[in-house]
Amino acid sequence: MEQILVIGASGGIGRALCAALEGQGFAVIRRSRSVDGFDVTDEGAVRDGLAGLEGLAGVIVASGALEIDGAEPEKTIKAIRAQAMADQFALNAIGPALVLRHAPRLLRREGRSVFAVLTARVGSIGDNRLGGWVSYRAAKAAANQIVRTGAIELARTHPDAVCVALHPGTVRTAFTEKYLGRHPAVAPDEAAGNVLRVLEGLTPAQTGGFYDWAGKEVPW
Repeated sequence: MEQILVIGASGGIGRALCAALEGQGFAVIRRSRSVDGFDVTDEGAVRDGLAGLEGLAGVIVASGALEIDGAEPEKTIKAIRAQAMADQFALNAIGPALVLRHAPRLLRREGRSVFAVLTARVGSIGDNRLGGWVSYRAAKAAANQIVRTGAIELARTHPDAVCVALHPGTVRTAFTEKYLGRHPAVAPDEAAGNVLRVLEGLTPAQTGGFYDWAGKEVPW
């Protein structure tokens, strides 16, 4: 049975991804901070939590947060605080990078494999026309660059791998509820289904790309 690792498995979309993957017949390996202490911001925790894993068909990094320690997204650049910005980068950019660091060992070398990081459309520099949310936007943009760079290196040893950043759409969870307003959102199980359909349709020729929930390329 093929194995897929899901990071952030206890979150809203993480749980939904695990359920959907198991429904497709995959053996799912779960990692999360709340259940087993897998803290993506801690290099040692990532190393220890991934020890012994190899030959996987896929890795999906679904960890992340819009609000950390009560620090809400900034409405203006004047509201930037150093610690809040550092926290965003630690969780939403450095965390995925620490996992991606282990990708050459985690992913199987023969046959198609997938490494996906759930980022966000607001991390797109070209699509930013509203401003605001400075720290979150910047951290997600950094994550996109990390994925792009990692994909180039990974392709040298894993030519059949697909390493991408994905925007799952706005997912309706307890953490996003107060920011939704009239913005359209989808339930976690629907978002998970969309993400998996996109991943199924991507080829190694598309590695290093940034795609949305419908499989459309998102501008950097």
